[in-house]
Amino acid sequence: MRFYQVIIGSEILNRRRNDRHFLFLSEELLKRGAKLHASLIIEDDKDLITKMFELVKSDPESILFSFGGIGSTPDDLTRDIAAQVFTGEPLVVHEEAKRRILKQFGEDAYPHRIHMAELPVNANLLDNPVNNVPGFCLDKRFFFVPGFPNMAHPMIRQALDTLLPDAKPHYRKTFTALVSENDLIEMMQQVPEDVELSSLPAFCRDKRIAVISLSAKDAEPVDFWYRKFIDFMQSREIGWVEGDRHNDPDLCHAED
Repeated sequence: MRFYQVIIGSEILNRRRNDRHFLFLSEELLKRGAKLHASLIIEDDKDLITKMFELVKSDPESILFSFGGIGSTPDDLTRDIAAQVFTGEPLVVHEEAKRRILKQFGEDAYPHRIHMAELPVNANLLDNPVNNVPGFCLDKRFFFVPGFPNMAHPMIRQALDTLLPDAKPHYRKTFTALVSENDLIEMMQQVPEDVELSSLPAFCRDKRIAVISLSAKDAEPVDFWYRKFIDFMQSREIGWVEGDRHNDPDLCHAED
């Protein structure tokens, strides 16, 4: 699965609001041994939203989390565009969504709030713990939630618990090598694809250093390649310390 995040809101781009979705979703995925493949913050623009959704749909392994634009005001475009891109059919009244909205607002649901019950065909609902107006998903892959974090984030947890019910964080080991990344490339090239390798450069007392991180679903390959790195560095008399120490005031002055 490749996880895409689309955050829809001109108010974030023009700094009227601060984004709180990227950090939330990235952390929730890491807890489950997954990570974001892409994250996009875009304007409330019909053509742009359509293109982003089409891009996600074109990836057969994609999982989409879309934030914002499912309300009832004129700038809420997501429901209609989601129907167009992911079903090719117009919006229809979702009877359960309508029931929830009427239960929450009564006659005040008319004339505007009731439109939030108009969803793409075959939509499944996501529970809203704040005001009972649901989010929705399509094909158990494409999830659409409000822009409000207190509503959206419980819905995302609900979705992730369904998608990744038995997931756990990846096993990870990290060290800081007291040399440039360039001095470790020979070793990096040997790491297999099933072990995720991350290399981040930094400076330590005006000397280049590198923070190397290895992770995988299981501990065995990570421990094996961590030991290989240590052996490689010891054979070349390269200094190193455990963990990510690039910001340690006793070791380093500034990040690259």
